[in-house]
Amino acid sequence: MTFSHSHLLGIEPLAPADITAILDLADDYVALNRRDVKHGDALDGLTQINMFFENSTRTQASFELAGKRLGADVMNMAMQASSIKKGETLIDTAMTLNAMHPDLLVVRHPHSGAVDLLAQKVRCAVLNAGDGRHEHPTQALLDALTIRRAKGRLHRLNVAICGDIAHSRVARSNLLLLGKMENRVRLIGPPTLMPAQIREFGVEVYDDMREGLKDVDVVMMLRLQKERMDGGFIPSEREYYHRYGLDGEKLAYAREDAIVMHPGPMNRGVEIDGEIADDINRSVIQDQVEMGVAVRMAAMDLLARNLRARRAEAGAAI
Repeated sequence: MTFSHSHLLGIEPLAPADITAILDLADDYVALNRRDVKHGDALDGLTQINMFFENSTRTQASFELAGKRLGADVMNMAMQASSIKKGETLIDTAMTLNAMHPDLLVVRHPHSGAVDLLAQKVRCAVLNAGDGRHEHPTQALLDALTIRRAKGRLHRLNVAICGDIAHSRVARSNLLLLGKMENRVRLIGPPTLMPAQIREFGVEVYDDMREGLKDVDVVMMLRLQKERMDGGFIPSEREYYHRYGLDGEKLAYAREDAIVMHPGPMNRGVEIDGEIADDINRSVIQDQVEMGVAVRMAAMDLLARNLRARRAEAGAAI
């Protein structure tokens, strides 16, 4: 299994073979997680520190569970009460972490590039759990695994990503991954929630849901990220739902076997109708949550293998 990276900071540096390696190993971990005894030993003896500078439920719990199931010592740092609030810089935090000798560092940060900066300063493997509007690589990977298992492949599919594209790191990571795996991507949303120069990504852009959803295989809805908005991007939530919320009438334009996705948390009645979200024949939203644990187990396993190999080489060279 080929995966030579020291960190997982984004989808952009990954080759299609890297993506496939993570997904193939994650498939094995899906099977492990469905057993009565769900523990492996890939991270035995290693320390995992989770640093979430932004609140998170799914991602933090998923990384914590993934690490514990693989045998790591897992520590969650309460960043809202950390020395960062007292004026400590990110570089000083990195130096403090180095003194603790962690092996895996999982970081979510509100500023794009902050996780990359930490990765340059610490002596361990770093996983990006979301940085600003930049990337959220494990979300894109778990989405990819969900699609591959539901559709039987991860190439030459028509995928619609709908909603708040401009503020979404999930959208950016998925755009990169789906493009690398030779899929046709459509972006659907109001012009106020589309990034400038978005067509340079080689995607189709629509501001009409019915037109954009026609004959797609995958419908990926996004949350309205009101916490990242500093102005009036939509007239009202009611108007937004009327035009861009996914309901049965709009979904009928997609293929009959199209799957519905959402990274969560969902705003029911704003981005998606509750009945669609709960439809076991179309919605794979709960599958995404399950795949998240398996993907994060796979990513940490592969990074840990590389970390141990580098340390063994360094030890042999002494």
